[in-house]
Amino acid sequence: MDPRDEMEPDQLDVLAQAFCEQLMACLDECARGRKGLFSDVELLSDEGEGGWPEAARLRELALALQGVFARQEQRNALCDEFLDLCSMHGESHPGERKLARAFLERIERGEVGILPSEERKLWS
Repeated sequence: MDPRDEMEPDQLDVLAQAFCEQLMACLDECARGRKGLFSDVELLSDEGEGGWPEAARLRELALALQGVFARQEQRNALCDEFLDLCSMHGESHPGERKLARAFLERIERGEVGILPSEERKLWS
């Protein structure tokens, strides 16, 4: 790794904290019914809705943050799990509102980044 690419641990913590705060605010709003946090695909079919710019920026931030952590040979479980949820699409997956509630509960219980002992779905 190029020494110029290295960041101070405090800088990584500040980035991770800013991401966490924005994610929690968006998750709360999504859990109350706003669409577009995990994907703006659903909004393409809803005429009249203008999307959710903060959610789009959060997804972009998560991708960038994941790259920064990878360059430092580290991981951020919250970021990784959020991006995993953003990649879920299909009829068999729950709605965003249910995903947001389940993710908030996992965060509150401190379960983010911990693999379950048995295979289960996040929204079960």
